[in-house]
Amino acid sequence: MSLTIMRRIKFCAGHRLYKHGGKCENFHGHNYVADFFLSGESQDSVGRVVDFATVKAKCKGWLDQHWDHSFLVFEDDKNAIAALSQVQPCRMFLLPYNPTAENMAKYLLEVASPSLFAEGEGKVVRVRIWETDESYAEAALSQDCETVLSSVSTSSFDDI
Repeated sequence: MSLTIMRRIKFCAGHRLYKHGGKCENFHGHNYVADFFLSGESQDSVGRVVDFATVKAKCKGWLDQHWDHSFLVFEDDKNAIAALSQVQPCRMFLLPYNPTAENMAKYLLEVASPSLFAEGEGKVVRVRIWETDESYAEAALSQDCETVLSSVSTSSFDDI
């Protein structure tokens, strides 16, 4: 049997969507929420898959060090990089793709999370990024450990 836990971490970051063509191409920011889902087949002597405090320390630690109060920028967005480089101090984190909520969830799942937890500490199997109170994107490992992306916006349901 597999057991899954989730730890929610809040952080603030700025970004822009390169070549978006709409208002999201402008610099702007969000109060993000990241949900980290960890699964494991076994429990420790206390009955936990992973101690929530450990998940918080590792995931929040990574976010605080890399993304919190930073601008997340696509590495091909030379205009944004040049503009942000004019301001000191300025925290900038370059991503290999546009910093959409989907890509942020994917990065946390595929790149950041594997380095955070040792064998037997549980495995991050899903990351959900809330960009607003009404919209999130999620990256999850499938049965064969490939990443599956999805996004949900509840704002469209408000019109019903």
